[in-house]
Amino acid sequence: MITASTTTVIAMLMTASKPPEPPGADDGSLGGEEAAALYRLMTWLSPAFPVGAFSYSSGIEWAVEAGDIVDAATLRDWLSSMLDGPGFCDGIFLAQAHRAASVSDDASLREVAELAAAFAPSRERHLETTAQGRAFIDTARAAWNCDGLDDLVAACDSPIVYPVAVGIVSAAHGLPLVPTMHAFLHALTSNWISAGARLIPLGQTDCQRLLAALEFAVAATAQRAITATLDDLGGATFRADLASMRHETQYTRLFRS
Repeated sequence: MITASTTTVIAMLMTASKPPEPPGADDGSLGGEEAAALYRLMTWLSPAFPVGAFSYSSGIEWAVEAGDIVDAATLRDWLSSMLDGPGFCDGIFLAQAHRAASVSDDASLREVAELAAAFAPSRERHLETTAQGRAFIDTARAAWNCDGLDDLVAACDSPIVYPVAVGIVSAAHGLPLVPTMHAFLHALTSNWISAGARLIPLGQTDCQRLLAALEFAVAATAQRAITATLDDLGGATFRADLASMRHETQYTRLFRS
């Protein structure tokens, strides 16, 4: 015979054995898709992801030798201009590639890939962005392959530069454009700072101060790139472009660009 006390015990046992509720917005945790997106972006745009970014300086090495960059303040000014120029353009290419790949628009994706590959201002900058793009695609296909990625890569039919590669892979995995853009520009800026830190040199705390000081510029560049079109491509960072050209004949070099 089931008594009231027995019913109470059964109810307590059922409650204790009930599986936990899945993470959700109520407890401030990430849902499954959001957690997966964050995990992949943190992995793909981490310094540990094997694209060889540490071996390129985007002309910063020559700028240090020429005396354009001598300390944290001058590096900050240089990188602010870089964000407004090549950083902004790379952001546009990423956004346009992401949008085309998301809807499997092969013609538009091919157009973006071709234009982006032709947009590098020097031989070394072209090597930098195409080598990193190829390494990003190869590693993603080897370790993070997904349905449709191979077809998107094949649709480009040209060298795939780094921002286009990030746009294609993130779209193939269904990752939203906005966090992808911010993660990409953060990684780009961090690598520039890392190059400057080794060349000036700078301490780790100064590097973090510099990254913090550029937070607004990175966010503003991301927002501009997301809302821009291919017609908005362009910049006026002539000194940085010249630096990347003159680096080719620099006598002693630590970096490939």
